[in-house]
Amino acid sequence: MAIAVSKEAGGVRSRQSAYRLRDYTNWMFLVPATFFFVGWQIYPILRVFALSFTDYKYLETAPPNFVGLQNYVDAFSDPIFHTGLLRAFQFTVMFVPLTILLPLLLAALIDRVESPRLAFFYRLVLLIPAVIPGPLIFVLWKWLYDFQMGPINTILIEWFGLFTRQTAPQWLGGTPLSLPAVVIMEVWWGLGYHTVFFLAGLAAIPKDLPEQARIDGANEWQLFWRVTVPRLMPILSVLVVLRFGTAMSVIDEFLIFGGFQRTSPTYTWTVYMYDLAFKIGYWLQGYASAIGWLGALAMMVFVVGMLYIFRSRD
Repeated sequence: MAIAVSKEAGGVRSRQSAYRLRDYTNWMFLVPATFFFVGWQIYPILRVFALSFTDYKYLETAPPNFVGLQNYVDAFSDPIFHTGLLRAFQFTVMFVPLTILLPLLLAALIDRVESPRLAFFYRLVLLIPAVIPGPLIFVLWKWLYDFQMGPINTILIEWFGLFTRQTAPQWLGGTPLSLPAVVIMEVWWGLGYHTVFFLAGLAAIPKDLPEQARIDGANEWQLFWRVTVPRLMPILSVLVVLRFGTAMSVIDEFLIFGGFQRTSPTYTWTVYMYDLAFKIGYWLQGYASAIGWLGALAMMVFVVGMLYIFRSRD
């Protein structure tokens, strides 16, 4: 009897040891991801935060001095930083509504397509821009917007006769059309990606809800705004927050399409931060770090407000 109990206890301990070993093995798979997350995300954030309290200049050999909150005080009174934030906000106001409403309407239309093959074809076509690499997108749209040879101006001049070669719109190069030009490119680039989000949300809505609303006398417009949209609020909140963050922090597109002209509408706070850190003088990375943190804090305030506005009412 004692031998049987001892064997049973030994078997239990053996199974427990096997379970613990399996748990440790599972945790080991997180090590590479944790290493890259800490090394490429956490450490740079903390490093930039520390630099923001110094007068660190990359090209200066002297050690940096601790200046406390002086960089933040200077940034608060910096008119270039204020103008850059305003330009980024203008871009965001143009970009976010289009990048949310257009995919939402497209998803509602595709969801009503009864033919599975046709619906699959629409999804496939919409996803093509999302899988094109960013550099190729920039090259393609710079060609489309080209003043002399671009297809857009060619259509406006030769097909519609709205302009001449001398009066054609200057889409890039720091003109007032630069921000709308980048908005159009960005909306087109993410159209399919965002539409798929809404299609997934529409698939989760019970099919009997629209039928009941129609029986109660709701038309298609009321059905869309009072039945469909409220149940897409979780997806709407996620997309609005994500796209707000990306719009306020755009830099690659502005550098490629607008450069470093401070009078250009594309010279936003992110371009100014990059300009200070890597282009001007001794590379004023301490001051640029403070500007980056102030811009991030301003974005966080808006994000918290939007999460409250787009919270689920169900």
